[in-house]
Amino acid sequence: MVDHAHPGPKLNLGTRKTVAGRTLHGGQCPPYILMNSNITTLKTVYVISLGCPKNLVDTEIMLGGLIRAGWEVTGEPAAADLLLVNTCGFIEPACKEAVETILDLARLKADRPEVRLVAAGCLVQRYGAELAKDLPEVDLFIGVNDFPALPDLLDRPPADGASRLFHQAPPYAYGGVEARYPATPAHLAYLKIAEGCSHRCTFCLIPKLRGSLRSRPLKTLVREAENLAAAGVKELILVAQDTTAYGRDQHGHPGIAALLREVAAMDGFRWIRLLYGHPARITPELLAIMAANPRILPYLDIPVQHGHDEVLRRMGRGYGRGDILDTVRRIRESLPGATLRTTVMAGFPGETEAHFQALADLITEVGFDHLGIFLYSPEAGTPAASFRPKVPRREARRRAHRLKAIQAKIVKARLKSLVGAVAEVLVEGVSPESDYLLTGRMKSQAPDIDGQVYITAGTGRIGEIQPVRLTRALPYDLLGEIL
Repeated sequence: MVDHAHPGPKLNLGTRKTVAGRTLHGGQCPPYILMNSNITTLKTVYVISLGCPKNLVDTEIMLGGLIRAGWEVTGEPAAADLLLVNTCGFIEPACKEAVETILDLARLKADRPEVRLVAAGCLVQRYGAELAKDLPEVDLFIGVNDFPALPDLLDRPPADGASRLFHQAPPYAYGGVEARYPATPAHLAYLKIAEGCSHRCTFCLIPKLRGSLRSRPLKTLVREAENLAAAGVKELILVAQDTTAYGRDQHGHPGIAALLREVAAMDGFRWIRLLYGHPARITPELLAIMAANPRILPYLDIPVQHGHDEVLRRMGRGYGRGDILDTVRRIRESLPGATLRTTVMAGFPGETEAHFQALADLITEVGFDHLGIFLYSPEAGTPAASFRPKVPRREARRRAHRLKAIQAKIVKARLKSLVGAVAEVLVEGVSPESDYLLTGRMKSQAPDIDGQVYITAGTGRIGEIQPVRLTRALPYDLLGEIL
């Protein structure tokens, strides 16, 4: 509990538009989306975007196209003419969540049959034919390459026997600057720098769902980043399935370091964050660019997945335990105090107790600032689904709990050491837990996946970076007061 002996923080909302969570609410059309001046009647769309930030960018592109075609975003599903779900289909738990979300929205059509329901994204790409058969409530199913055509597909008159499934288009390349309706707060935006993945990890479906790596042109990304900076974005986050592979599919491409150099030179951005880097591709050039540009945050998300050479080999990761430790050493030499995030997997087929102990020891030795822990999920169509022996689910959960306990001690010590310090915090708004708290993030905290700072006193302004004295450590978050 928080002691509220003081009157609590104040919030200056200014004129900024905020969007909570992944359900998008209506607001003023961004200046970089041009409306069709001939449209006189607006139709409304209610949107839920599931899964990762990369999927969220696809959602923004769909909405950008709809707005140009005369649609308006609403936060009230009961008042919408169109219900849109952009789904995740990476692992079975995500598939289950997506289906449940579709069914929840389908119930809203019972009394309003004229409402249209559209499912898009990875789930459709993975299970399109089965979904079309089992979910007659859905009017359109759109895959990961067909989603830009959503406005045109909605304009087609319904016909008996017409296909409701569109998931066979050629791989989408994001060639130009797409119209985007922001699904994030006004101070934050994701820049999707590539699509697909050319790694062949034995547990992963992404290459089958999204195709091989397709890097976007550097000039296109620069123009899109300039648009976002002009719109008032303070924190730009570069995302792809593997951001460190950017440009490797094109001979002579300057790569991620050149893109970071261009973006860091732009006025407007205060923080530039890089997510989803491959542990084997953290090059000296990349580290040098990050060290030389204070706008590029010393934050690296490098999913190592495991800590034993045999398991890493079976996963098809292309590196070993020694490579991980060498990468961490080089990062800390080049970027003292850098924040390290990683994800690991418990219960991969063939993982013995000794293998698991090596993973636990790696986490302890490195002391990652943030750790995501996943239970292995056998996905049909991946090589690992046939690997033996299987680790019992109960044992995988036990191992995951052990890793969580190890990480909790690491985080507790790190956060406790920060109490009393003054940190730059990006103020994000009122906490959903209490009107007496504001929330914000430090440079070391990425949105949605890391902890946050609960602000208990002072006057905060959404989207501004303000000095906050850290006063107390919680298990994964901090309390602080704006100076």
